[in-house]
Amino acid sequence: MTDYKSFDVVIIGGSYAGLSSAMALGRALRNTLIIDSGLPCNWQAAQAHNFLVQDGERPSTIAEKAKTQVLKYDTVNFHKGRAVEGEKTGNGFVITTDTNEEFETKRLVFATGIKDILPNIKGFSECWGISLIHCPYCHGYEVRNRQTGLLANGDFALHAARLIQNWTKELIVFTNGKSTLTKEQADKISKHNIPIIEKEIAYFKHENGNIQQIVFKDYSTFDIEVIYSRPDFEQHCNLPEMLGCELTEQGLLKVDILQKTTVANIFACGDNASPMRSIANAVAAGNFTGAVVNNEIIEEEF
Repeated sequence: MTDYKSFDVVIIGGSYAGLSSAMALGRALRNTLIIDSGLPCNWQAAQAHNFLVQDGERPSTIAEKAKTQVLKYDTVNFHKGRAVEGEKTGNGFVITTDTNEEFETKRLVFATGIKDILPNIKGFSECWGISLIHCPYCHGYEVRNRQTGLLANGDFALHAARLIQNWTKELIVFTNGKSTLTKEQADKISKHNIPIIEKEIAYFKHENGNIQQIVFKDYSTFDIEVIYSRPDFEQHCNLPEMLGCELTEQGLLKVDILQKTTVANIFACGDNASPMRSIANAVAAGNFTGAVVNNEIIEEEF
């Protein structure tokens, strides 16, 4: 029989939501373990914005500082590795890592984020998070009033064009092939002097992730410095689904107002459970989740 290392709470994912949750639990004197593989979604982003007292700081710097502060609490432990298996037991859960270490806990917090499924366009991945960006609230101020591209089609193209034109009136929609916008949608976009270009993209010409040109498959080009895009995504970790947690239609973990998933004693916070992808939101959700989990333990014990 394996001797499990037992914790009050195991947090899978040690980025902003996970660290924030761990701080709340550590300060509540809960024996807490963070398991993290070190692969944050925003690893290429140079700056974080829209986050009080950290505006303009490098995301990795924020995470490193946060980890240092959290691990000062002797109630918080950190395991570098990837959680690969989860099993329900009579007392809770057993989590197994890629190094075959096993950890037992009564409560799980998934702060595992999501993984972007980047389109197969040469140069896209190199520019992602640098000059190919996803959120005007995170990056729009820095690129305001520039000639800006929007790589999108269909319903999302209309939604995003309406949003982004708040930051720039020099906006161009690139559908990367035949437009799937309805006539009504296309007319609404065009009414605001936003061109719609339906050419297929061959690649992005860039220097160190900074876009210089879109090169189309017909060999024509378009000079541009910044493009918004919202690629598809999937859960970064499949353990919640393996343990029975339900997903929403959008592919996010389904949680209630207390960040509880559809499986008892499993919680989720951050990008894996919220469409609002930002460090500030992840930190807030993690802090709240830590307090909720601690309160549940108190109610069980008192």
